[in-house]
Amino acid sequence: MEKNIAKRDSHLSLNTFKNRFDKLFEDFFAFTPSTLFQSDWNPKFDMEEDEKSIQIIAEMPGIDEKDIQVSLDNNMLTISGEKKEEIEEKDKNKSVVFSERKFGSFSRSIAMPDGINTDEIKANFKKGILNINIPKEKSVKPKKIQIQVN
Repeated sequence: MEKNIAKRDSHLSLNTFKNRFDKLFEDFFAFTPSTLFQSDWNPKFDMEEDEKSIQIIAEMPGIDEKDIQVSLDNNMLTISGEKKEEIEEKDKNKSVVFSERKFGSFSRSIAMPDGINTDEIKANFKKGILNINIPKEKSVKPKKIQIQVN
């Protein structure tokens, strides 16, 4: 009698385990007393830097521009807002089977380095993507000092 044994892709299983473990690790260390009352939903951010500026890109699908606030105080950039639940008349013949969309307030603070030009910061919001451009101050070229040996 021949047994059919399904092959398992061990590489796929290890990747799944690694991803779940990484998520658990991130969630554990992201917990602070201030996160206790935050929603589960937080936009995803990218931060890029070159010699001229710092660029922050945040995905915020389903949020209106009027519900986003960006502020800078003591070199701490704070982006906050709220994704509001869309409440509509329910059809009495329909019931929710499951819902994966998340709603709620969020706030994210990112420390900025010294040497940014706070007067020239620009932000725009288009198609659910927030782009913040933070120019750096024009740096003075380093001065070489000759040391005299006596």
